[in-house]
Amino acid sequence: MIPYRKEKRENTICYFAIEHYNKTGKYLSQTILFKYLAYLDFSSLKDIGKPALEFEYKAMINGPVPHNLYNMRRNYKSRLVEFAPRGNVKFIIIPKKNANLDYFSKYEIEKMDELVKKYADPNKTEKENTDKICDDIHKDIRAYGVAYKRGENSKIEYKDMFENIFSKKECELSPVEENFLLYLH
Repeated sequence: MIPYRKEKRENTICYFAIEHYNKTGKYLSQTILFKYLAYLDFSSLKDIGKPALEFEYKAMINGPVPHNLYNMRRNYKSRLVEFAPRGNVKFIIIPKKNANLDYFSKYEIEKMDELVKKYADPNKTEKENTDKICDDIHKDIRAYGVAYKRGENSKIEYKDMFENIFSKKECELSPVEENFLLYLH
């Protein structure tokens, strides 16, 4: 488990909300937030063998969704951000304070910045940015595809990022796969 996981998650949400707003002049939508979080977790998993935030995700139609955060968004309490309703089922994320970057590694900050740079295009509409991140995430996160094939709203397993990881001999494992197996224990 990640030390200070709750605080790290809150600061991640806040960071994305601030940076997205700074780049686009628009508040971050829940859909784009959920994809940012999934990209951060699964990119970290793919690159170093462990997720950055350890959210549990479900394979929903538009991509991975951190289901606990999704379920509590209506009553989410934080001193850093507010989930404000926008219609019946959608929310925007409004930052209330600055994020504390001390919770993040240099790698994580760089990944977050890359995501915002790529998916917070000020020259595109919110729908265009949302469609792009949703389309890309379907292709980029192997574990999402595996889970979605099992059925919509299936739990996404981190292990599904690695093909046949449990049937490989120790000498066949990559360093990232070894790190992931250590993370599991």
